[in-house]
Amino acid sequence: MSEKPHIVLIGPAYPYRGGNALFMAHLYRSLTKEFRITFINFNLLYPSILFPGKTQYDESADHFEQVPTHRLINSMNPISWFKTAKFINKLQPDLVVFDWWQPYFGPCYNGIASRLNVSLKKKIIFITENFISHESRSIDLVLTKIALRHAKAFLALSAKVENDLEILKGKKPIFRSELPVFGWFNRPFFDKTAKLKELNWPNNSKIIMFFGYVRKYKGLDILLDAFVITRKILPELRLVIAGEFYDDPGPYLNQIESSGYKEDIKVFNQFIPNEEVAIYFDLSDVVVQPYRSATQSGILNMAYGFEKPAVVTAVGGLEEFVEDSKTGIVVREITPQAVADGIIKFYDLKDIVDFKSNIIERVNSNGFGNINGTFREILNFIRNQK
Repeated sequence: MSEKPHIVLIGPAYPYRGGNALFMAHLYRSLTKEFRITFINFNLLYPSILFPGKTQYDESADHFEQVPTHRLINSMNPISWFKTAKFINKLQPDLVVFDWWQPYFGPCYNGIASRLNVSLKKKIIFITENFISHESRSIDLVLTKIALRHAKAFLALSAKVENDLEILKGKKPIFRSELPVFGWFNRPFFDKTAKLKELNWPNNSKIIMFFGYVRKYKGLDILLDAFVITRKILPELRLVIAGEFYDDPGPYLNQIESSGYKEDIKVFNQFIPNEEVAIYFDLSDVVVQPYRSATQSGILNMAYGFEKPAVVTAVGGLEEFVEDSKTGIVVREITPQAVADGIIKFYDLKDIVDFKSNIIERVNSNGFGNINGTFREILNFIRNQK
């Protein structure tokens, strides 16, 4: 029997938190069924001064299966880049895979890729979760090109990113997959009545949720205005905001204070640990994502993991993954009125459309399920390069 192909994965994993680390853990878990994997992790992801949250580490008591990694990369230290490249050169893998999501890592990834030996430079691919950041600056495209020029192929996780890559891919192929559905979170018995009592909300409350860290591109300010509009039509409506503020929370809290519905909006300004995630999704009827821009969304895939529908704006890759009036509601304008109309439409359909069954069907067709087949195609391409 021939030896399994050897793949080196480069990206974040535990002890770091967030969607990128979770995605890479799922990827590792899937690929190890068929390939030999070496996972190279960071020993410094972001300098603390550049990280907008309280901590970049996952302090949850409950973890997705922790994967074995080599913590070699310091994103600020070129010496670590040289050592990482030397480590990979010794391994001589069949494929070197960089996870790309943030232009900040352009110099670091360039430093590693440029010091791989000649044969390995022909075996580099980039998984592009994003092309450039949602709140990009002029330097971001430069930093992105510095790193992604080393790719011999790309793996895009949405059509939006695939289209973005066209500006620099040349003749390089772009393979496609999706984010996995994040359905691993423990889901103990949930007493909704008791939770509503704790929140001092009535049992007939209709609960919408904004989940995940707060930044301007995610449109929480739009949702707060939409809530005021919707509440006048749906008096049972309540809003949960669960996630750490990376923006200054002041303007949002002032918006809540002046809304007239302060008691009907609950803010949990913190990173939600894994063992508490289910509480918020089980409490809510629907997740609302009033984003100004997007590629794909780990929050949406998390909602699907809990069989919860979403109201999303038709930006980036979001509408690729929501079947309008089946697995959620797609809003065509990024305005409070349009988002309010989307929320009202959801509740009009809630007892007519079997959102849960439709979501289960969508989950079963998730493209990540064929990720190993996609990597077989990538390896075949790499081997057949001239």
